[in-house]
Amino acid sequence: MAPNRRDFLKIGGLAGMATLTGQVSATVVPKQPQQALSTTEQKFNMSGYAAPALDKVRIAVIGLGNRGPGAVERLSKIEGVELNALCDLRQERVAHAQGRIRETEHQPESYSGDGDIWKKVCERDDIDLIYIATPWHLHTPMALYAMQQGKHAAVEVPAAITLEECWQLVETSESTKKHCMMLENTCYDFFELLTLNMARQGFFGEIIHGEGAYIHELLESNFSNGRYWDMWRLKQNRRNGSLYPTHGLGPIAQLMNVNRGDLMEYLVSVSSADFMMADKARELAEEDDFYSRFADGSYRGNMNNTTIRTKKGRTILIQHDVTSPRPYSRLHIVSGTKAYAQKYPEPGKISLGHEGFLSESEMKKLEEQFQPPIVQRIGELAKQIGGHGGMDFLMDWRLIDCLRNGIPLDQDVYDAAAWSAVGPLSEQSVANRSASVDIPDFTRGAWQKNTPVDIELSKGGTTAILTA
Repeated sequence: MAPNRRDFLKIGGLAGMATLTGQVSATVVPKQPQQALSTTEQKFNMSGYAAPALDKVRIAVIGLGNRGPGAVERLSKIEGVELNALCDLRQERVAHAQGRIRETEHQPESYSGDGDIWKKVCERDDIDLIYIATPWHLHTPMALYAMQQGKHAAVEVPAAITLEECWQLVETSESTKKHCMMLENTCYDFFELLTLNMARQGFFGEIIHGEGAYIHELLESNFSNGRYWDMWRLKQNRRNGSLYPTHGLGPIAQLMNVNRGDLMEYLVSVSSADFMMADKARELAEEDDFYSRFADGSYRGNMNNTTIRTKKGRTILIQHDVTSPRPYSRLHIVSGTKAYAQKYPEPGKISLGHEGFLSESEMKKLEEQFQPPIVQRIGELAKQIGGHGGMDFLMDWRLIDCLRNGIPLDQDVYDAAAWSAVGPLSEQSVANRSASVDIPDFTRGAWQKNTPVDIELSKGGTTAILTA
């Protein structure tokens, strides 16, 4: 008899147990892949849902280590935003973020010093949106509590690290009718937005295949004492799979209408051996006893390749490598029946056949023809404000504009769950000699009628940028 969803989740949830308990032992995974089944019906379809418009979006930012302070500064530049609370375990990080907006009209209250202080932030009556930029294992608990307290949640990537968490996000968003958006900034990079607009207008024909990657040498950073609070990111690298899939997957999933006309059906995943991380841990332990607790046990392989097949027969390849000395790449490939696109190495290029890529002048004409409305409106200002070349600001601005004008978000909770689920599911596949693993249908069948994402700007109003 096939296992029900809860039984399956008890097994799949073990993948994140080491992180949630603060341990650094190797990940426990089931010996045989299971079917990811749902036994519950959808409570409410959050795809295409437009929450009541907010004249002013009152925000609290939780997590002010690496990503949080930049988000605070970017949000302070958007019309209709009121920053009411800043929260981090460390008071000095709150003070740092406060300093970045000292010359603005925002006067958020500070919260720090207690591991549960963030709950008081979520319980405030003058907050509409909780913006979460904490270590990964805190993303889901904080997003859940925010929604339960009547707040929308915007959560950094990945939104969840176990299948149990993915389902919790879905069920809570549906029951509260509060948005849960994963802050996948790559969906707002300029070439990715261009290819999305081109796909919507049929330029590529039928999409056949896509590729995405996160190749970023972080070996020294992951082992740096103090770079990541309590060495949380190094602990995550004890898991062996595609740990950070959403940067490459998000833009491709939107192009392919995943959860909105198509569905990721199953995946297979393979990891290379670890040629660097365990050696680095032992080397550091010989010099500094602090690292002795990281010198035993295994780490993820250098390179992970995860291949996904969709219901309509499309394929997606996602690569992840954060240790090898390779040039940075967030590979973005779109392969269709009429055209092909590729970014990394930059700049992005288009091909119409085997002869090669279009010339620089031909690319310029295409960019002018298919430039998305959001880029036409605020693209240059976004580049000035910054955040990974402007895509961070485009993401934040778009989120606020949707909330202020009652527009459905570009990323909903089903995207957050499905894209994040690739992480724990890839671990299961790797642990079982790359056996195929089913990907849950978090929409419970609604993908067949959900409307594809099209990043249209608000018609009844707009949100201004206060200053660059």
